[in-house]
Formats: sequence, C-alpha cells, structure tokens
Amino acid sequence: MALYSPFKNYIWNLSVAIAMESGGRIGEIVDMCQPILDAADRGADAGTPQFMQAWAAMGQKLLELAAEDEAKGRDFSASDKLERASLYLLVAERMQGHGTKGREETYALARETFDRSTKLGKINRERVEIPLAEGTMSALFTRAPGEGAKPCVVFCNGLDSCKEMLYWTGMPAALARRGISTLCVDQPGTGEALRLQGLPVDPHSESWASKAVDWLETQPEVDKARIGMTGISLGGHFAPRAVAYEPRFASGAVWGANHNWREVQDKRMEREGENPVPHYWAHVHWAFGAKDQDDFLAKSTDMNLNGHMDRITVPFLVTHGAQDRQISPAYADDLYDQLVNSPRREKVIFTEREGGVEHVGADNMSYGRDLIADWFAETLGGHTA
Repeated sequence: MALYSPFKNYIWNLSVAIAMESGGRIGEIVDMCQPILDAADRGADAGTPQFMQAWAAMGQKLLELAAEDEAKGRDFSASDKLERASLYLLVAERMQGHGTKGREETYALARETFDRSTKLGKINRERVEIPLAEGTMSALFTRAPGEGAKPCVVFCNGLDSCKEMLYWTGMPAALARRGISTLCVDQPGTGEALRLQGLPVDPHSESWASKAVDWLETQPEVDKARIGMTGISLGGHFAPRAVAYEPRFASGAVWGANHNWREVQDKRMEREGENPVPHYWAHVHWAFGAKDQDDFLAKSTDMNLNGHMDRITVPFLVTHGAQDRQISPAYADDLYDQLVNSPRREKVIFTEREGGVEHVGADNMSYGRDLIADWFAETLGGHTA
C-alpha cells in the first residue's frame, strides 16, 4: 500500500492522506486538488498559499451547506458537513509557514467550526482546559459509556498535529467502544498551546503529561489506577518519555517509534528522509521557540530516549510502519530492545500484507488504531469483544 498521490511531492500527498484517513470525502478531495496540481510541481513550500486557498474554499462551501441544513432543523447533517469543513481548514492551515497571511484566521474558523459540529452533532467529546506550570493545555475528553470509573488514555500530538486531528484518527471512538475514555491533548508546541499561547515544545514530556494525570484524577468517571499514555508521530517520542518518568501511568504505546528525534534532525540536515510539513525548519524553530538553527539544535538536544527506557515498568506496545519515509523502523527496534523492565512488551511492524506501512499509518490508520485500542483494553481492563 502507499499514499494516494495526486501530487509530485511527498508532503502534499501526506496532507491528502491525513484528510482521507480523517473522514474527508474522495470527491471533495479531488475537487480541491485538481486546480492546484501545477502549484505542487513547484516544490513542497512554494505553492502552499494556493493549497490553502483551494482547501479553504471547500471549507467555506461546506459551511454554507451546513447552514442550510441547520435552518431546516437538520442538525446532524449540518454537523457532518461542519466536521469536514473543520478538517479541510485545519489541513490547509497546517501546510502554511508561520506568519503566513490568513493562517491565524483559518485556524480560528476551523476551531469554531469544530466546536459547533460538536454541539449540533451531540458528539461525545468535551473541550477542557488543564492547568500547566505556565498557561493551560486544551484537550478533548471522550467518555467511555456506562456507569462507574473507567480507564482512560492520554493521547498526545506529534510535531504538527492538533487535538482535533487526534480525535479524527478514530482512536477515541475505538477506545470508547472498548470501555476506555480518551483525553486528546494540545501539549506545548502544538495546537492551541503554540498558536494561541506561544508555549513551545517541552522535551521533558512528563512535565505536561503529569498535569494531564492530575486533571484526570479529579474526574469521578476515571479510574486513576488505570491511566495509559500514547502518542502519534513525534508523540511516539513524548509518550515513552512520559511513561518512564510519570509512575502513575499503568500502560503505554506508540504510534510510530520516534526514539531519537535529535538524530533525525541531523539526518534531515543531510537531506535524508522526508519532512512532515512545508517550511520545515521554520516550523521547528517556531514550535521550539528557537531564534535560529543553532538555538533549535540546542533546545532539541534531549530528544533522545537512549538511557531512559529502562525506567518503564509497565506494559508497553511499539508500532511502526515498515515503509516509514520520515522515521526509520530501526528506531522501533531501539525502543523495544530498551524496554528491559517492562513486564509485557510487544513490537508490531506493519507490512504490505495489512497496510499502515507509511508514517503512522497515513496510508491506512485502521490497523494501528485497532491494535493500540486492543492493547489498552487488554492492559487497562477494558474489553475487546
């Protein structure tokens, strides 16, 4: 399996794959991509304003159609259209360089649209704010059905995702079906924390992950003895680090083993591997609050899990795509091999037989989603059938 490829560069196709795997409709995606095929030929960075224009236009059309549904009292239909509008707007915003004209407005509209979809569709997700040492961490809380205290999983972003995209992976629904709640977080350096508060990446992820556990322990519907942690893409670095240094986590998993992200930066400077977003270096400087490349490299020095993983003493699952073009599958071996004190460790490399071979299963997220959901059901006390 491979990414659907209307364009000639990986980064633009990755955005298309994200949209398709997050609930986008193929006909709408084709309509958005056709007018900008030539723009993609100029490279991953140059044509991004045209990308945002085309995708935001589809978002606006869906907003108009949703308003027509809502005027007729068809709130569920309106919510479905708003959901896709928010998705397309966020994908468009994600592709822009920091400071691009219209980016802030596009993000604000996407967030407003997402919240309206939640309300009209009566969707099982609640926006919450978690206090941090500085500022707050916005999150989406999806509750497992039924009475009593349930297990819960903290789900964190990668470098360039946001909590809404975490929700659209389908993980919260998959976990709820298995009797487990989910907290999708915009940790520092991502989503609202970066865009609205200017909070940069904190390489020591336990500092903000522990605050998520603090908040969950105050929720009567959460069993504080059964809290897990997972992350996608760069979240596959943050989650193991958090589980290693926050003893209240009872289980962990990664959707992509981003074991030595600092080393990945050295390789990217040598033009090895694919970048996840256009304007890559400008993006990481923004996300880390770095003034230049040397400052960024200094701030990312600790993004290496070697020497830390022996601290994990709970069950831990490592997943990775065999054909990941961003992060080497060899990092999955490193992570798994260093989980020497985990009472139950497992490594799954997705192959062409099932799919999910690209970075975090961008070609097919269903296998990673189902496996990780089953893992937490088995290790936190949910159910798989």
